[in-house]
Amino acid sequence: MAIYGLWCVFFEDGLAQLTSNEYLVLAGTLHGIHAITSRLAPMGSSSGAQVIEGETFKMNIFLTATGTKFVLLTSLADTSADAILQKVYEIYADAVMKNPFHTPEMPIRNEGFDTRISALIGNGQGS
Repeated sequence: MAIYGLWCVFFEDGLAQLTSNEYLVLAGTLHGIHAITSRLAPMGSSSGAQVIEGETFKMNIFLTATGTKFVLLTSLADTSADAILQKVYEIYADAVMKNPFHTPEMPIRNEGFDTRISALIGNGQGS
C-alpha cells in the first residue's frame, strides 16, 4: 500500500507539500464534509464520513473522542489504514497529549512524535 499523506489539525507530515492556505482550505472542507455526513445518517446518529474514495486514492478519517481528526491518504488497494490510524492516535496520545507544554489545536512541535510517525509510515509505503 502507498501512503500519500497524513494530516492532523494544523499538522502535515511532509508526504504532501501544501501551502498554509491550501491546508486551511483542506481542513475547512474536510470539517464541512464530516459535519454534513454525520447529519445525513439514515438510521440513528453517525460520527460522519470515515472513508472517501476518489479515482486514484482513498481518504481515511479517524475522529478521536476529543474531536481531533487524523486523515490518511492511501492507495485504493489499502487494507490497513484503520490499524495505522489507530497507531497514529496512540502515538499522538502518548507523545503529544502527555506533553504539558503542548497547546491543543496548535501546530505539533514534538520531536518524539515526528520520529515515531516517520518510523510508522516510513517513506510512504506503510508497514
